[in-house]
Order: sequence, then C-alpha cells, then structure tokens
Amino acid sequence: MFETILYPTDFSDVAQKALVYIDQLKSAGTKKVVIVHVIDSRTMDLLVYAPTSYMTIEKDLREDAESKIELMKKHLEKSGFSVSVRVEVGIPSNKILRLEEEEDVSLIVLGSHGKSNLKEMFLGSVSESVIRAARKPVLVVKR
Repeated sequence: MFETILYPTDFSDVAQKALVYIDQLKSAGTKKVVIVHVIDSRTMDLLVYAPTSYMTIEKDLREDAESKIELMKKHLEKSGFSVSVRVEVGIPSNKILRLEEEEDVSLIVLGSHGKSNLKEMFLGSVSESVIRAARKPVLVVKR
C-alpha cells in the first residue's frame, strides 16, 4: 500500500520519533524510503551578510546534514528498506511537495513540529503547509 515513503527531517526530536513509525510500515509493504533534509534558503539569505562566504556556509550545512542522515540511512537499510537521500536548498514545504511528485511517493511521514518556534503553538509551519497541499497521504507524528 505505502511502497515509497518520503521522510523529511530537520533532525528535531519529533522527526527522529517518526523513524519508529517508518519501521512499523515495513509490514504494510513499504520498500523504499526517501530521506530529505531541506536547508532553508531564507536562513541562507540572512547569512549573506556573515563574514564567511555563502558557499562555505552552505557546504558546511550540507556536510552536517549528510553525516546525520547517514545514521538514519544505515538504520533503515538494516531494517530492510531501500534508501535514497536528498539534501536540498530552498523553502522546506515547497521542496517537500515538489519531491512528493518527483519521487512518486505513496506516503509522507513527518514530525508535527520542527526546530522553528514561530508557529509551534498549534502545528509546525512546514508540516501544516505540507498537510494542506500534499496530494498523497501524510502521517504526522506528534511529540
């Protein structure tokens, strides 16, 4: 039923918690997991005024994300999933929705709140945007 899962992560605690749910979906026929981390371009735009270069900062953020994702990838592969990894730069909700189509996923599994505190009173801004616009089912993991 849910052959391919898109798993967006910002490495928050609730995003980590979502891995447990993905493991349980193996018995529902899940074969592949696409792990994606989106480096928020709006944050990068603010860093243009930092003394170090934009490219250096992006490279450091990308390398940090890739090393964190590697642990998740190994965990999921050990559980029997085929795993692909994407590290993107852009507006997180827009990139996630684009990847929903591009990767032809069956389900999106994401945490209800990420690292941003702006809209956390009710639902994280990224998860809210994805829920509203996604064409495929979305499993939202609460704190």
